[in-house]
Amino acid sequence: MPHKIASVHPRSTAPRGTTTAALAAFTALALTACSGSGVHGTPGADGVRDPYFPKLGNGGYDVAHYGLTIGYDPESRHLTGEAEITARATQDLSAFNLDLKGLDVQTVVVEGKKANFHRDGQELTVRPPDDLDKGETFRTTVRYSGTPETITDPDESEEGWLRTADGAIALGEPTGSMAWFPANNHPSDKAAYDIRITVPKGLKAISNGELTRESTKNGRTTFAWHSAEPMASYLATVAIGTYEVKRSTTKSGIPVLTAVDPSQVKASAKTLAKIPEIMEWQELNFGPYPFSSTGAIVDKEDDVGYALETQTRPTFPGAPDTELLVHELAHQWFGDSVTPKSWQDMWLNEGFATYAEWLWQEDHGGDSAQEIFDQIYAGDYYESDEDNKAIWAFPPAKPPSAARISDSPVYERGGMVVHKIRQAVGDDTFYDIVQGWTKSRRHGNADTKDFTRYVEEHAGGDAAREKVRAIWGPWLHEDGKPDHP
Repeated sequence: MPHKIASVHPRSTAPRGTTTAALAAFTALALTACSGSGVHGTPGADGVRDPYFPKLGNGGYDVAHYGLTIGYDPESRHLTGEAEITARATQDLSAFNLDLKGLDVQTVVVEGKKANFHRDGQELTVRPPDDLDKGETFRTTVRYSGTPETITDPDESEEGWLRTADGAIALGEPTGSMAWFPANNHPSDKAAYDIRITVPKGLKAISNGELTRESTKNGRTTFAWHSAEPMASYLATVAIGTYEVKRSTTKSGIPVLTAVDPSQVKASAKTLAKIPEIMEWQELNFGPYPFSSTGAIVDKEDDVGYALETQTRPTFPGAPDTELLVHELAHQWFGDSVTPKSWQDMWLNEGFATYAEWLWQEDHGGDSAQEIFDQIYAGDYYESDEDNKAIWAFPPAKPPSAARISDSPVYERGGMVVHKIRQAVGDDTFYDIVQGWTKSRRHGNADTKDFTRYVEEHAGGDAAREKVRAIWGPWLHEDGKPDHP
């Protein structure tokens, strides 16, 4: 989640601009289809009913790959896009939805045939000319263009397509990716990505994964990026600007690519040089790194209001300090590789990334994780009493609303849950649990029940199992400050 500095009515599937007569014919055709005359498919759901963002995501299919071809002109703020989406039907489908906010859709093609489509808010409903069978792999191509939107989160932060002084940056957590490409925009559906971005010559376009090609023609440069490992849509990014790009490798040979705004190069150099060291330390603690490259994007502080764990290449608002870099790199294991099933499970991301900061301090001459835990419990962690009390505002597994999923209980109290597990089972078993968890759920999804069950199964005997079970109620699920630290 961002380190923030301080979202059913029946739908017509007729295309826009349909005449009254044509709409009547279209409706009759749809009713005939529903009557069972040789047609067996039904529409996929227009949301996955996430507890906080029920309209995000869609039912009836699972995406395997996004091929995105984007052109952007910072001066006019005009974006052109083509999204080629390869998916597998998980039911017999007569229609399906994609999430896309704003932008104008020119055409939709399914399996080489032009498809009817309809827009309703963030929902792009597609009716292919032929029903899709359950288990069938199908390809959908959406051509679109326009001025991409900046979306205001329920917590008032901005995401989506953010205009910067020299370009733009796309940040997607939790809803923003639908501002620049159509997708099954929910963390429960992860996919591989190929992202091609064309920008005016002289600018750079940075994205996730590895740069596979860079070419310039007619005053415009195209950058092609490949992400083979599964990625949730909210972790996809594009950063366009005049970045200084540096490449290196970790001791284990993982490529490191950093892209830094020229104004931040000097201030960020010392911290970014620690990426190989941090990666080595995190692999020792969390298990093998789950991706094929790593790095960072550093923009101006005025351009971006928070850091975000965009996959393989976290983004930062100005030069990060070491603890923030540790936090966002830890997310590559916790959040990016092991991704929440819903936005209710954000503490699994933020609790572990916060605890990674505490472990780093413990191992590098700072306060121990136990000392930090004690400071938080005693109300001495922040200078402000209000900030110290805010940690206990709600249990980390039950944020009261979408506007609160990145509040301090999810971070600090989530980190305290992780430390309570360590207290209960001891260091050796704790690190076995952490590394076993990242291995067993590598490139997958998990929720709180999956995690607590895993911890109980690997706690190391009945006594330890009872100790960890005693954590879940007062620390994860119940209101108020637990009686005993």
